[in-house]
Amino acid sequence: MHSKTVGNDIEVTGVECLDLDLTLDCGQAFRWKRNDDGSYSGVAGGYFLNIHREGNKFIFKNTTKDSFDNFWVNYFDLNKDYKKICETLKQDKLLCSTIDEYYGIRILNQEPWEALCSFVISQQNNIKRIKLIIERLCSTYGEDLGGGSYTFPSAERLARLTVEDFESLGTGYRAKYLERLAKDVASGKIDLQKIKSLDLEDARRELLKIYGVGIKVANCALLFGFGFYSAFPVDVWMKRVMEYYPDGLPECFKGVEGIAQQYLFHWARNNL
Repeated sequence: MHSKTVGNDIEVTGVECLDLDLTLDCGQAFRWKRNDDGSYSGVAGGYFLNIHREGNKFIFKNTTKDSFDNFWVNYFDLNKDYKKICETLKQDKLLCSTIDEYYGIRILNQEPWEALCSFVISQQNNIKRIKLIIERLCSTYGEDLGGGSYTFPSAERLARLTVEDFESLGTGYRAKYLERLAKDVASGKIDLQKIKSLDLEDARRELLKIYGVGIKVANCALLFGFGFYSAFPVDVWMKRVMEYYPDGLPECFKGVEGIAQQYLFHWARNNL
């Protein structure tokens, strides 16, 4: 990966296996919007970004070198060798054709707090509605970045809300989960950074202790917000996929089960 500053933009080359549509609109993050010109706009880590592809270049518009180096490189996992990972995963017959067809899916390194809240909201919900609820949450309680963009509100900010406040955003029965979660994180009763430092099984056990967090939400949060690439979320689609693996996941998935899951999930939604 190579980057250079051009005016107010950062131009990035040498990145393989990054398809913006497949990565930003696949259900792992809910704050990205595809624009009419094919670019994507969104907010993460307190930064607004517009990103698009031109040939072999990715253009990070109006982005400082500091925010690019210290946040966006990690967020898009630009230093990870996804080409090598995909070649390993293609030892599996189903993934071989799937990766060729949907090449370019990456796991975004989201912040634990935002990812956990987002997947609590995602329970028994569709992507369109999840995005609307999170947009309301951010525009009402996040910090204004200008231009209609807002940060994801902190646990400390949301800890001041009541169940009724969360319900007014359209969260439904999830309101009581969010109210408790915000208060527990803000008070330190739940230490997200400590959870991130644990091994996968211990981290999962800690998340499952949280009110309103079940196994699917825990695994999604672990994969998309805590950096556990071996987490393997299973929903209705993935239960169907698992019928193709009666003897369990193949050895080539080991350590990157979550990346394999994203390809299989996308294949299932389009083929099953």
